[in-house]
Amino acid sequence: MSQVLDAPPLTATTPAADDDLAALAARHGLTVSGARPSLPEYIRQLWDRRHFITAFSTARLTSQYSQAKLGQVWQVMTPLLNAAVYFLIFGVLMGTKKGVPDYVPFLVTGVFVWTFTQSSILSGTRAISGNQGLVRALHFPRAALPISMCLQQLQQLLFSMAALVVILLVFGVPVAFSWLLAIPALLLQFTFNAGMAMILARVGAKTPDISQLMPFVLRTWMYTSGVMWSIEHLLSKHHDWPSWVGPVLQANPAAVYIDLMRFALIDSFHASQLPPHVWAIATGWALLAGVGGFIYFWKAEETYGRG
Repeated sequence: MSQVLDAPPLTATTPAADDDLAALAARHGLTVSGARPSLPEYIRQLWDRRHFITAFSTARLTSQYSQAKLGQVWQVMTPLLNAAVYFLIFGVLMGTKKGVPDYVPFLVTGVFVWTFTQSSILSGTRAISGNQGLVRALHFPRAALPISMCLQQLQQLLFSMAALVVILLVFGVPVAFSWLLAIPALLLQFTFNAGMAMILARVGAKTPDISQLMPFVLRTWMYTSGVMWSIEHLLSKHHDWPSWVGPVLQANPAAVYIDLMRFALIDSFHASQLPPHVWAIATGWALLAGVGGFIYFWKAEETYGRG
């Protein structure tokens, strides 16, 4: 004699059970764990963590040279030593200082401003992959990490600017109202740097090896950005180059922000040495990288710290 066991019809009860669970979760304000918030909500959450962003960046800056005897002095000494090496190699041995008035202020300004972009991007590549413990332990908008690292580099640049002012005065560059133009130039550069850092933070979260490749990419970018030489002076000597080379070199975002700072701080660097519509170009790069990088990073918010 056989027995027939009738199983309950799953298709009839499962949807209703799911609906009941969804309604119960909604009634108590529960949401899916790790779900990506909407863009406006994400921005609000990021603003709510603004104190964490500033505290985290300041703590990293303070601890960066904590093991060195000279401590925070290296914040200024490092870019100055780089500038000294570049002056010896490029200015003296390769003769790039010829035809460039106030070459030392020209070079030091370029090195300081470039270091800001370089360090922001390098730290951005490791913002997620290098802080996995923090990402997995706490719930917060992950964009806080690359932004705080860019803020750390901005703070370091401001320390270095004190040394830059001394160099400008020693080499006879007078104080002028144009120095105030450094403020909007730095704000635009910070926006650009933060956007690039967020783009590379997302890439680096999936491909940590990108942090090994970036120093070579950035070194090549530096050599094409007029850090140690004048783009305008170089183009005047090479009339046989294709017509597109000049506009491409001048529209390079790193070169744009470097030349804006030189125009603001050095009286011998004239507006004729800037590309046409330079402020529009600087603003465009800042918006393209800043807004685009932020959205690109936000779209992968729920994936950070997994795997």
